Amino acid sequence: MTMEVKLGAGDALLVVDVQNDFLPGGRLAVAGGDAVVPVLNRYLALAAVRRLPVYASRDWHPANHCSFRPQGGAWPEHCVAGTRGADFAPGLKLPQDAIVIDKGTAPQREAYSAFEGTELASFLRSVQVGRVLVGGLATDYCVLNTVRDAVTHGFQVLLLRDAIKAVDVNADDGKRAEREMQRLGATSVELPDIAP
Repeated sequence: MTMEVKLGAGDALLVVDVQNDFLPGGRLAVAGGDAVVPVLNRYLALAAVRRLPVYASRDWHPANHCSFRPQGGAWPEHCVAGTRGADFAPGLKLPQDAIVIDKGTAPQREAYSAFEGTELASFLRSVQVGRVLVGGLATDYCVLNTVRDAVTHGFQVLLLRDAIKAVDVNADDGKRAEREMQRLGATSVELPDIAP
């Protein structure tokens, strides 16, 4: 059974944390993370044709962020504001009018979700968005938490299954995260599911 998803008014594309430090060679690399870029570019092209608003979240951490190991956190230093590691992937074709959502900007506050400590929910409501298409990095952390908060804020979610990659600190963390997002109500889709 195939599903056909029609995109239009009320939809928005949300690209989560496709930044250099999360790509191969980065400070907190997701294995195969660069594979999401060409797929997301196809979704971005669809968004342009349908005139959907595009949002792109990024970790934008201070140098002393609480998530960093020197501060007692779980992760190596990554995505420090203003550094090359915090830049979006060079091949990611974000439109000039994409709205960038900076998260994790407070030293003592972790923020996996693009909604946490940001105005994203207000931005979406202000342009009558009811459904968000979510893809990016990483499935088991920032994508999962962003989807969870999107649902909590009352948005429908299309999880772009072909445009996400997991850290998999533990085996199958990504698969468990996908199941959890579906349990929360997200619908998993891939490019062939989108109506032309």
